Amino acid sequence: MNEVKTPKKNWFYYYTIVLLILIILNTFIMPLIQQHSVKEVDYGTFISMTEKKEIGKVEIESNQIVFTNKDESQIYKTGLMDDPNRTERLYESGAEFSSEIIEQMSPLVSFLLTWILPLVIFFALGQYMSKKLMNRMGGGKDSMMFGMGKSNAKIYVKSTEGIKFSDVAGEDEAKENLTEIVDYLHNPNKYKEIGASMPKGILLVGPPGTGKTMLAKAVAGESNVPFFSMSGSEFVEMFVGMGASKVRDLFKQAKEKAPCIVFIDEIDAIGKKRDGQIGGNDEREQTLNQLLTEMDGFEGNTGVIILAATNRPESLDPALTRPGRFDRRVPVELPDLKGREEILKVHAKKIRLSDDIDFNKIARMASGASGAELANIVNEAALRAVRDNRRFATQADLEESIETVIAGYQKKNAILTNKEKLIVSYHEIGHALVAAKQNNSAPVQKITIIPRTSGALGYTMQVDEGNHYLMSKEEIENKIATFTGGRAAEEVIFGSVTTGASNDIEQATRLARAMITRYGMNEDFDMVALETVTNQYLGGDTSLACSAETQAEIDHKVVELVKQQHQKALQILIENRAKLDELAHFLYDKETITGEEFMNILNA
Repeated sequence: MNEVKTPKKNWFYYYTIVLLILIILNTFIMPLIQQHSVKEVDYGTFISMTEKKEIGKVEIESNQIVFTNKDESQIYKTGLMDDPNRTERLYESGAEFSSEIIEQMSPLVSFLLTWILPLVIFFALGQYMSKKLMNRMGGGKDSMMFGMGKSNAKIYVKSTEGIKFSDVAGEDEAKENLTEIVDYLHNPNKYKEIGASMPKGILLVGPPGTGKTMLAKAVAGESNVPFFSMSGSEFVEMFVGMGASKVRDLFKQAKEKAPCIVFIDEIDAIGKKRDGQIGGNDEREQTLNQLLTEMDGFEGNTGVIILAATNRPESLDPALTRPGRFDRRVPVELPDLKGREEILKVHAKKIRLSDDIDFNKIARMASGASGAELANIVNEAALRAVRDNRRFATQADLEESIETVIAGYQKKNAILTNKEKLIVSYHEIGHALVAAKQNNSAPVQKITIIPRTSGALGYTMQVDEGNHYLMSKEEIENKIATFTGGRAAEEVIFGSVTTGASNDIEQATRLARAMITRYGMNEDFDMVALETVTNQYLGGDTSLACSAETQAEIDHKVVELVKQQHQKALQILIENRAKLDELAHFLYDKETITGEEFMNILNA
């Protein structure tokens, strides 16, 4: 879609122009006018006028003499000569010595340029701006002074180069929901005949980077109708009432250009629940009230469709999400394996690739990635190919770019000591070996001990073979045991522990607590929810909803569960001590090994 941009010029712009004009007048024009009124004569004329007592005022400067006649009607200028008796002759002629001849001799010109001209300029500017403001207002009461109450929505007109549904991959369910909107905008009579009306508002919800804004633009591109785009934060102004005025103006423009689509991104900025507390943001609440009123004030068949996107649907006011306003909620979730593969193929069209790319393998390695992250992965692969002076990206570039997005770039200047390198080798092999010796664990894809910019000194990558929507209790326990495998290897081999397991400890503890408080996988608490999750699309903040005694018991159960899986990991490594040593020294020498190399040594 092509954005329509209108130039914006305010009072500051015009005052700046006037100021520049005045500076030019005082710096260049006035000196020229003053110089033009001065008559240059030779020194002999000066002496002659002195002897005839025809000089009125005189000013002797470092390089010239400026003087006037008796009635001061004319200014003269002459060069400076070596004349010792000049001062005495001037005194005898009755001349008056002065230092401001030019300024005193042009009062009319000075008055005109200093006072009259600026007033004329400002008066003309005021007349021009008043006329322009009246034309803009057109008698309407909603147009505010200086455009403060005007909607600053970006307007995209019809374009053959706009985003289409074919440019958005991995969100088949969302596209299916939105296709009905496109059909309605193309064939509204088909719906009117049966008495059906389209939803007034459609709410797109999902994690960041999943393509909510892109889907909204794709609806406009497929419908080939004008598209108004505005962020929720742009409605909120410093002055109370300005946001409500912007809402009115936005809907007024939309009705004039119907059929069209209005898209409000991050609607939670103005659509939060009204808590009724004194001292709240009155401007935000007034803006929300105006939005509610406007959505009730137009009919469903006017051809204006309201789309909105948010990452926090639970924070929206119930009056905004009720039927009749935002009638339909379209989830835009993280893509599954098939969706990730399709998204990679869409973005891969923009770069040059070798012919042996396995997009399915890349999609499996990028489990949990959003559409924006997948686009970044493809771009990183292209950048890596350029750095290596190649004309196309390879499978290795894509695999390395996944690690770059997940763990950061390789640290070229991080040099580990031999002992630290050996400890990291055993630590990572401890993770991989515990995972490989348990059932229901994802296969090991890659093990490396090359430090990354994220702070990781090494990592073990496990990749599931397909989609994984549910996890059993045994699978979660195996994951906890795998997280403790690195620390367990340090204990078995070196008899001491290091700080390298800090991230493993956090993840193991989080999983163990979720098993007890959210998943109901503890016999003592049974199917009781002890923890609530908020902001599920923004990291999922949790808060316990139980008594202090229960919280203490939960802590005890978490420690017991993690300790149990830690002991299981220790037992696995003790039983496979020979393989642990062999694999760790192999990784120490090569620094990076594949899952296939790992399994070959393990099964040898």
